Amino acid sequence: MPEMVSSLSIARRARSAAGSTSGSALQPAVDPLDAPANFKRQAYVALRNAIAAMDIYRSRAEIRLDERRLAQDFGISRTPVREAMAQLEREGFVRSVPRRGIYVVRKTRREVIELITAWAALESMAARLITENAGDEEIAGLRCMFATFENGEVRAHLDEYSEINIEFHQAIVRMSRNAVLINLAENLFTHMRMIRRKTIGEKDRADRSIRDHMHIIEALEARDMVRAETLVRDHALGLAEHVAKYADYLD
Repeated sequence: MPEMVSSLSIARRARSAAGSTSGSALQPAVDPLDAPANFKRQAYVALRNAIAAMDIYRSRAEIRLDERRLAQDFGISRTPVREAMAQLEREGFVRSVPRRGIYVVRKTRREVIELITAWAALESMAARLITENAGDEEIAGLRCMFATFENGEVRAHLDEYSEINIEFHQAIVRMSRNAVLINLAENLFTHMRMIRRKTIGEKDRADRSIRDHMHIIEALEARDMVRAETLVRDHALGLAEHVAKYADYLD
């Protein structure tokens, strides 16, 4: 089922909400659901994407989700929201605390590094498969993503670049055309996007990111299987190294 709103629009609303409320009052920005069929699935997808778009690492304050308010925002009963929350808890996005409520889960530094390491394995295999399976036009489309950010424009449009960066990594996995790999990567990447958005503006991550992406694209264009696989893996592990060194806010 298609998502109700784009990741970019969710991210913009979530950043706006983050800027106008305290950490304890921060809530995911969601739109009303507009079809009666399968409200549980729609609520799950919308909540997962909205949580992923939140800047959950900007403070150490707990983020409690208001089930009643979310049901009102969606324009539905609380039952499908509660069912969606249960699924999100199984997948590690939220946790239920008896007599207190439901809270968004912040990963520890060790957990984030483990997520990144698993992602490195999946995405590097996806890059390998792209050299075998993807068409020239598909690969060329990766280069087009970054046309706006040439000549040092990355930091001038960091929020926009952050979203394109995320879309790039999603595209790498999708272009593998391996359904099992894509399915395994889906929820893992939802966790990943939260930390990618946080780290992209730190140190020289943005500038290094776009350089790495260009080298990856060049290797894919050349159908250089080993180089493409290695570059994608090293790019992800570079993020893990950054987290290990600098992400004190995860402790």
